[in-house]
Amino acid sequence: VIDNEEKLTEYKVNTDVEYLRQAMEEAEGLEFSGTESEYGLMLGSVNGLYADYSVDGAYWSVLVNGTYGMYGIDSQPVMDGDVYTILYTVDFSE
Repeated sequence: VIDNEEKLTEYKVNTDVEYLRQAMEEAEGLEFSGTESEYGLMLGSVNGLYADYSVDGAYWSVLVNGTYGMYGIDSQPVMDGDVYTILYTVDFSE
């Protein structure tokens, strides 16, 4: 997890789950919440830091091995050895 101050918090998870949300639920000390939608959970808060796009263009991105992921946490497959980053992101284009 990389927060709004670019502070990195690492969680190592050994798991056999299929999707990232399940692995996140197993990560000791990681807290997250959001809004359920037809596409799965839209992250709103990670470790107490809330990202609100409607207020300041902030949202949580999912990166897989340093590249923006193509899926949300409910549909992002977990593969052995991959590194997943939950990154606080601000869209300055507004």
